[in-house]
Amino acid sequence: MVNYIWVGLMVTGFITAALNGTMDKVNEALFTSAKEAVTLSLGMISILVFWLGLMKIAEKGGLLELLAILFRPVVRLLFPDVPKNHPAQGYILSNMVANLFGLGNAATPMGIKAMEQLKLLNGGRDEASRSMITLLAINTSSITLIPTTIIAIRMSYNSATPTDIVGPTLIATAFSTVGAILIDRYYYYRSVRKEKRR
Repeated sequence: MVNYIWVGLMVTGFITAALNGTMDKVNEALFTSAKEAVTLSLGMISILVFWLGLMKIAEKGGLLELLAILFRPVVRLLFPDVPKNHPAQGYILSNMVANLFGLGNAATPMGIKAMEQLKLLNGGRDEASRSMITLLAINTSSITLIPTTIIAIRMSYNSATPTDIVGPTLIATAFSTVGAILIDRYYYYRSVRKEKRR
């Protein structure tokens, strides 16, 4: 569905530009954006490599393991359907810790692995389980301590204070995560009540 939306937006944009006689500006914007995208990507590589390197040091130093131990009770509370010491728990913890440090690129593979394990727990069914929905909600809202990707983008655009975003990001993501969990729980318990009425 999203692909159709993007194609629709592009076609509408080209038709509008053709009707208004501004195709030259569209072409200019396309080439300028492509150039900026390459420059931005190359600029971000070094910064992301630095942060990923710090994450690797934290992992080898035991910091991530300590954070995983601290988060384990929270994970047990949020994912009561997942058995203790199941591989899904480890992937969920890794996903949450990577998101905590704003490393979405590192969090994504862990999130996919967690979903695979949760699907196995769900008997391989195509219908999402309670835990799968909760993981998706938390992963999407994701509380972030250090928004490394945003800091990298701000640095690549020569921001005078690229880390000023840390405080607002922490507040915004804390609210979004709490909101996601509350909405997730609301719909879960509502569906349980509906099942009981039947």
